[in-house]
Amino acid sequence: MVENIVEMENIIKNFGLVHAVKTGNFNLRKGEIHSLIGENGAGKSTMMKLLYGMYPIDGGSIKVRGQLLENLTPKIAIENGIGMVHQEFMLVENLTVLENIILGFEPTKGSVIDFDLARKTVTKFIEQYGMNVQLNKKVHQISVGEAQRVEIIKILTRGAEVIILDEPTAVLTPQEADRLFEIMENLKNDGKSIIFISHKLNEVMKVSDRITVMRHGDYMGTVKKEDTSPSELAKMMIGREVFLDLKKEKATPGEVICQVKDLWTSGNKETSKVRGISFDVRAGEIVGLAGIDGNGQSELVEAITGLRKIEKGSVTLDGKDITNLSPKKIRENGMTHIPEDRNLRGLNRQLTIKDNLLASRIDDKKFKHHFLRKDSSILEESNNLIGEFDIRPTDPETLLSSLSGGNAQKIVVAREISTVGNLLVAAQPTRGVDIGAIESIRSIIQEQKKKGIGIILISADLEEIISLSDRIIVIHEGHISGKIDVKDANEENLGLLMMGGKDTSREGLNLEGLNE
Repeated sequence: MVENIVEMENIIKNFGLVHAVKTGNFNLRKGEIHSLIGENGAGKSTMMKLLYGMYPIDGGSIKVRGQLLENLTPKIAIENGIGMVHQEFMLVENLTVLENIILGFEPTKGSVIDFDLARKTVTKFIEQYGMNVQLNKKVHQISVGEAQRVEIIKILTRGAEVIILDEPTAVLTPQEADRLFEIMENLKNDGKSIIFISHKLNEVMKVSDRITVMRHGDYMGTVKKEDTSPSELAKMMIGREVFLDLKKEKATPGEVICQVKDLWTSGNKETSKVRGISFDVRAGEIVGLAGIDGNGQSELVEAITGLRKIEKGSVTLDGKDITNLSPKKIRENGMTHIPEDRNLRGLNRQLTIKDNLLASRIDDKKFKHHFLRKDSSILEESNNLIGEFDIRPTDPETLLSSLSGGNAQKIVVAREISTVGNLLVAAQPTRGVDIGAIESIRSIIQEQKKKGIGIILISADLEEIISLSDRIIVIHEGHISGKIDVKDANEENLGLLMMGGKDTSREGLNLEGLNE
């Protein structure tokens, strides 16, 4: 008989009137990698937060090693060998790696911290699982991949036998993701049990022993990897066939719409300062910008869209200098912007769907007469956009705070696409959204290109960059590290450039800096 280290049966979890989990079932065997997948709002993250004790369950049962656990808290979860690595790392940037790992669980000698014992204990895990982290560096000095390994070591030192990884590859290069998968395999071989949450079905198929699917809060089934396929998993998740491999429309670029010339701007850290970036965008083409998070892409987008001061250089839009104009003025000149953080820059979660959909156009004569809003016109336009972009729920008066991430992102996309412009800056347009929303958003971006809109696409998802872009620029530590013709691009050579290396394995590839 196979031993289940975790058993979650008939789980129910409600948040007010929202039924987050209606029929939650999940079990985990000792020494396996078990993936949990589903659309945004399917309940998978909620299930794992219930297992980690972050929320109380409203129904059902949770057993660990056969023991029923009631009134779970994170402290009780840790005591029972459960650890969770969240999407947002919980590290103190100004402390060293070693200090972060032992924080709250410091070994002591008398009344002082025993750093020698701490280092010895942590080093054992580093060597045992091939972690490769630098204990003396401060967290703000290390890469995203290394920070993630620090989080894993941190929960191992607390005795974790069950490791929950929530979207762990979302910010990693292909090379860093492969490194993570090697570590996961080492942990599995040592008898650890891993729960892997991911939107990337190719990764799920690569690492999993079993896969559990949820849809709209319901348990849809558990399958062995060898008995399924990405297309079958997608159908279980969505309830229909999904087509992510869109046929790319051949670009017929027109005149230059936007020109970025020798742009310099500040960064939140040394590696993200933008230093002398130049490129242009033509009507009817998609220029993809690839790079690891924290290498200047966010700062570049903020500078172009008026959210960060440009220290040197210029940005022109349709021949007009828009350098350091306000975001409002830049929008009036024809630029629309899907921000990378929808909650920080793109939405007001305290307002309704309709208020968010029309926020950029509320002063149009169509929706306002003098100081009075034309409620009937606002409602009609909101319903049209809700239908066109398949936003759920369909009631425009619904507060945004109750929507899933995928539907919230659709609202941002709908607002920006429906606003008249000639340049779309799309930053991480499908980050953190489910496979159905990814399909929809990618199709929308393709349609904008066909209409002659110039598009700057910033994405950490290399498959997305390759499948949508007509030209690809790679950024590393605030510089352009190279360009690759789309027909020659693959995840390996893009990943190398993202880390500051060069791909010399294929002759004829153009990998030089783009300053044309």
